[in-house]
Amino acid sequence: MRIISGKHKGRRLKAPKKLPVRPTTDMAKESLFNILNNTYYFDAIRVIDLFAGTGNISFEFASRGTKEIYAVDTFFGCIKYINETAKELDLDINAYKNDVYTFLEKTALKADVIFADPPYDFEEEQFLKIADLVFEKEILQDEGVLIIEHSKHTDLTKHEKHSYDKRYGGNVFSFFEY
Repeated sequence: MRIISGKHKGRRLKAPKKLPVRPTTDMAKESLFNILNNTYYFDAIRVIDLFAGTGNISFEFASRGTKEIYAVDTFFGCIKYINETAKELDLDINAYKNDVYTFLEKTALKADVIFADPPYDFEEEQFLKIADLVFEKEILQDEGVLIIEHSKHTDLTKHEKHSYDKRYGGNVFSFFEY
């Protein structure tokens, strides 16, 4: 896993092997950030990274200048790794150990970009519940985007706020907007 661009461009990150994660591949992450780079000024947005795992996506946003990043994961080991790495790299990432659905129910935050990378073996309803909560609780800014990463075997196009999909090998990014 590496940081692709920004002040830590090329930096390789080694997450502990015992973490229950599947980091977004560098190829897929680079493609995703090329899309986002055409829409947002990274230093002017707030990001929420759900199912943050190793913090791969959070570190990429932070390296590119995003100042307000909230990483949420249920596993203490993931939060510990994100906090330690953020401190080592002098990046300001707010990491929270919390169930993602509980976080979405209770947060008062509003974000420009919300990225969710839940386990690929989730049921379709579990993926769609993320989108439902984000829009019901108005967590996304009006011009914002929710991106859910999933396998090519999951179809999220039925959701009313679904805009489009981008496919990279077996990975799919589904984009949701107002």
